[in-house]
Amino acid sequence: VRNSGAVAVVEGVGDHGCEYMTGGTVVVLGETGRNFAAGMSGGIAYVYDPNGRFNDERCNRSMVELEQLNEDDEIVLYELVSNHLKYTKSPLANRMISAFQEWLPHFVKVIPTDYKRALQQQKKEQIIQVV
Repeated sequence: VRNSGAVAVVEGVGDHGCEYMTGGTVVVLGETGRNFAAGMSGGIAYVYDPNGRFNDERCNRSMVELEQLNEDDEIVLYELVSNHLKYTKSPLANRMISAFQEWLPHFVKVIPTDYKRALQQQKKEQIIQVV
């Protein structure tokens, strides 16, 4: 399903997750099907990948890059999983929040290449305006 700006936390997704996504943020706390991120041109996804299978077997990397989380990503992820726990009482989210630092290394950030470039350019322009 195309995401054009929503924020979603899911505990798993079938084939074609984040297909044609143009904006928003998605957190996947469980397994993904094949062809994740096909046609993804915007937004960010955080995918839990404890077995290291996402990169080679599940993600369509034709338009996206996979990255390790930075400090800002960790804050966003913590807030989103905390809200998921608050609103759903999810046992999985509860386990993740209870030992967040242990779960963090198993997440991967999915970001479209062109979107990343646009964000970097926007950041440069903001710095120039401040100076």
